[in-house]
Amino acid sequence: MDSVEVPHYFICPISLQIMKDPVITISGITYERESIERWLFTDHNTTCPLTNQPLPHDSHLTPNHTLRRLIQAWCTLNTVNGVERYPTPRAPLDRPGVLKLLHDLTIPHLQLKTLNLITILASENESNRRFMVQAGVPSSLILLIVSKTHRVDLECLKVLHSLRVSPEDLKPLVAENHDFIEALTLVLLSNNGDDDDDDDDDHVIIRTTTSLVLKSIFDVAVEKLLVRLKPEFFEAVLSVLRCRISQQVIKALLHVLVQACPWGCNRTKIIEAGAVPELIELELTMPEKRTTELVFGVLDHLCSCADGRAQFLRHAAGIAIVSKRILRVSPVTDDRAVRILSSVCKYSATNEVLQEMLRVGAASKLCFLLQANCSSFVRERTRWILKMHSGVWKNSPCISVYLLSCYP
Repeated sequence: MDSVEVPHYFICPISLQIMKDPVITISGITYERESIERWLFTDHNTTCPLTNQPLPHDSHLTPNHTLRRLIQAWCTLNTVNGVERYPTPRAPLDRPGVLKLLHDLTIPHLQLKTLNLITILASENESNRRFMVQAGVPSSLILLIVSKTHRVDLECLKVLHSLRVSPEDLKPLVAENHDFIEALTLVLLSNNGDDDDDDDDDHVIIRTTTSLVLKSIFDVAVEKLLVRLKPEFFEAVLSVLRCRISQQVIKALLHVLVQACPWGCNRTKIIEAGAVPELIELELTMPEKRTTELVFGVLDHLCSCADGRAQFLRHAAGIAIVSKRILRVSPVTDDRAVRILSSVCKYSATNEVLQEMLRVGAASKLCFLLQANCSSFVRERTRWILKMHSGVWKNSPCISVYLLSCYP
């Protein structure tokens, strides 16, 4: 193949590869369909890559059948030189095709076959994916999941995730859809028992997919949905977190908890589900920058409650892990760590707790934080903590110099 000279007009100007499915834009330039669709729909560009002429997202892409046939004929002639002939691409979906998919989804014995076909069509090109989203395929998938047809739960979730529904399109489908949340809760709970080894891979896939779908939902969920979350939902989320499937799943579920915390009685429900010790153990075993920021974000919310602070202080590594991460991860982590310690110092500052903060280095870290280039909020909150408890900490040799310089 390296020794064969490829005609320049066979090459996509974007990918610089031989085109398999060439299409012509309204600017008159031919591109590989996948490349120009990514340019328009994923990267959200509005001009032609070569001519810089306006190229709206809804502009028509016309298949260049003549060029495709020339490329296929050239490939056939050069098979002896290692050139692979590309198959004729499937025609993009049209309205009758989508209507048939929607109809077949309602027929039980055709559902799995139809879901597999939707997955294939969505992976072939961006036009198919966008057309199915606009035609209402995500809504039909959600109805299937809510109907609790367990055999297709996994496939429905996989297809829904693969369609990459935009927040604008997803919001009206899930904004107040309590039945969908309950269905996903059942999916998680039914896949978190004692599993046979043969089913482990399937359970990992369904937990992963469900977690990613949940993150997408919580990005657009409204208050009416968030305030009605049930304790069973948070128990299901925590049960998947304990599995430590992957950083991707952990971040998705932590994002869900952060989004849920401010609403209604969710903080109490999350605390009762055992989140505080679980989050501390997670930070001890799987630290990673974004994971740490999310863990500290949830702990900040939970430590604003008396029960959350009690669980935090009962864990032997609670104060230690928070103080250890200060000045080591990110400004976001510093901010949330100071908020956590501030809640502890304001409402739960027993002599035992203050001595623990001194012993694990939390008080010293706060002094070092004052010398760093931190935000004004972090600086003021840190000063407040040190001033509030300077009487207990000022006799410690490790921080007396800092305290005297700040409060002579």
